[in-house]
Amino acid sequence: MQYEWILDVLTDLKAFAKGNGLRALAEQLDDTSLVAAAEIAQAAEVTAGGMALDAGEAYKLHRGVAASDNA
Repeated sequence: MQYEWILDVLTDLKAFAKGNGLRALAEQLDDTSLVAAAEIAQAAEVTAGGMALDAGEAYKLHRGVAASDNA
């Protein structure tokens, strides 16, 4: 899938943070990875249903805002 590379980057950043004593950052990146994985999975479901999403639309969908809303 087109967004999976993001998880690899977050994993690398987390490893760097841990290796350099940045514990709070490593923990935040852990949370960020979970959010990214959830959004990627949701985007994959929607794409499989015939609607391709860009990252902004996937974020809006994840946050519960319809893609057509301007909120």
